Amino acid sequence: MPPLMIFAAGKGTRMAPLTDTRPKPLIEVAGRNLLDRALQMGRAAGAAPVVVNTHYLGQQIHDHLAGRDVRISDESGLLLETGGGLRKALPLLGESPVMTLNPDVIWTGPNPLSALQDGWDGRRMDALLMLVAHDRAQGRVGPGDFSLDASGRISRKGDFVYAGCQIIRTERLAEIGDEIFSLNRLWDLMVAEGRAYGIIHPGGWCDLGRPETILLAEAMLAEDVV
Repeated sequence: MPPLMIFAAGKGTRMAPLTDTRPKPLIEVAGRNLLDRALQMGRAAGAAPVVVNTHYLGQQIHDHLAGRDVRISDESGLLLETGGGLRKALPLLGESPVMTLNPDVIWTGPNPLSALQDGWDGRRMDALLMLVAHDRAQGRVGPGDFSLDASGRISRKGDFVYAGCQIIRTERLAEIGDEIFSLNRLWDLMVAEGRAYGIIHPGGWCDLGRPETILLAEAMLAEDVV
């Protein structure tokens, strides 16, 4: 099974004041924090090893994960963004491709990490992104990210939102000279070569970007239980 990187280093400034004293991944939704939800999703999909990166109020995440079988990529000295953070974590992750997961999303329906593994075809793909239709993306602010053609290839701009998890090859991270950079840089290389693909999540999805989105996510979870 592919290794998994959970991005937990960000400052979560849009979630203030909830993030004034705790890192965003430790915020609770329906009685359970976001990081534990992400870890459960990864374990259920068979991911191993699991790596979590830390920066903002990182000691709280270190303490929360103490004694668990989780590797920590410490970015306390410098916040590297998603691309730089993934590259720093490569010695802990090991083989390519890897799965990555943003913990600040609530899902219902099939496990998206399992679906990505089922859809992965390394002969054609350097990246496979989980997408959600913009009109079904609760909590989302702003336009869509990608279009999807009949073969499943993605291109920039369109009516689909990147849902926060993917499988991606990591070899080309070495081509990017900057220390701090977004995974958008890597996606652009792969899109240009026609090797970036997407699949659509059929269940519910809510972006935990702002405090008011917690109520949206909890309502979505409650509907899923009924």
